[in-house]
Amino acid sequence: MATPGPVTPEVPFEPSQPPVIEGFSPSVYGNPESFKEKFLRKTRENPMVPIGCLGTAAALTYGLYCFHRGHSQRSQLMMRTRIAAQGFTVAAILLGLAASALKSRP
Repeated sequence: MATPGPVTPEVPFEPSQPPVIEGFSPSVYGNPESFKEKFLRKTRENPMVPIGCLGTAAALTYGLYCFHRGHSQRSQLMMRTRIAAQGFTVAAILLGLAASALKSRP
């Protein structure tokens, strides 16, 4: 049986510091961002998502207004428009995810 070699002491554990893991950064940003800062950053990264959300909300609101007023044909049109706006928003999210995945590749 081989005898183990001398054990070299490692750097002592420092509980106030996060552990160092090669290739991993605990935070990409030096300071934590507020909700407003994060919202503005995400909107700049993919501006089509908020536009699609606003379009969906506008079509829904106007469609419900028309339904309440008794304009059933206009209400149906607005509900179909809402579905199209939702589809646009989902497509914008997926395209944004694909673009950010391609951008992060080396």
